Amino acid sequence: MENKEFVEGLTELTEGNLKPGVIEAFLEELPSKALNLGMKVLLCVVLFLVGVKVIQLLRKMLQKSMQRAGAEEGVRSFVDSFVKAALYVLLIFMMLSWFGVDTASIVALVGSAGVAIGLAIQGSLSNLAGGVLIMLLKPFKVGDFIKEDTHGNMGTVTEIQIFYTKLSTIDNQVVILPNGSLANTSLTNASGNKERRMDVQVGISYGADLKKAKEVLLSLLEENEKVLKEREYRVFVEELAESAVVLNMRCYFAQEVFWEEKWRMTEEAKLALDKAGVEIAYPQMDVHMR
Repeated sequence: MENKEFVEGLTELTEGNLKPGVIEAFLEELPSKALNLGMKVLLCVVLFLVGVKVIQLLRKMLQKSMQRAGAEEGVRSFVDSFVKAALYVLLIFMMLSWFGVDTASIVALVGSAGVAIGLAIQGSLSNLAGGVLIMLLKPFKVGDFIKEDTHGNMGTVTEIQIFYTKLSTIDNQVVILPNGSLANTSLTNASGNKERRMDVQVGISYGADLKKAKEVLLSLLEENEKVLKEREYRVFVEELAESAVVLNMRCYFAQEVFWEEKWRMTEEAKLALDKAGVEIAYPQMDVHMR
């Protein structure tokens, strides 16, 4: 009742329809009303700060519980980002309710405008659905090296968020891919298996000793302790090219040592063939003068 009389008095003051004692009543109630508003703002700020701390605590508890349950890092990251967004939305609604805003009306308004909002954020909704599919189907996980076939982006998965997935490329750049496109396109997961096949191709000249070259390269595979001997490893003629006989060294390594061993085997193949006197071919042309 007092608030109604205060509003009526403020209206009359702005419109110039002053009654005796209106200004005095308005000025008498102004300090108390300003104090009440200031207290609400202060309490709202305190509520927000406390709410932020509570959200951080809940997220830490959730992370620890998922770690104890053995959840993958990608699942933990996805759930954490989703819970964070939901808790902040809840905190905002609590603050609006504290100021006397009818949150039910806001929810009804948002619901009635759902079609327009859905059209406006359909890309984000597609990314959200893609993130859920990635979590359920698990085509890759954090730590996998993947290549997205549509645009050729490749790298190691570092984070799987609600809407986006982050990759760290070989040259240490960060690529951010929307989950919607990842869920709806083909991709190559190079880390999907524990073992990976290595192929190192070496071209020798047509005049070189083919059998000797094969023996040299095969000995490299046999002497390398990290070559998985239970899997097939061999050296064979891959192609009779224009300027070279192309030999292929094929074997299997564990995923964690694949690139290091591939680079090392390529270098050792060159050094071993040079030491054995086997000529490595290079493009050349014979010109005959008549």
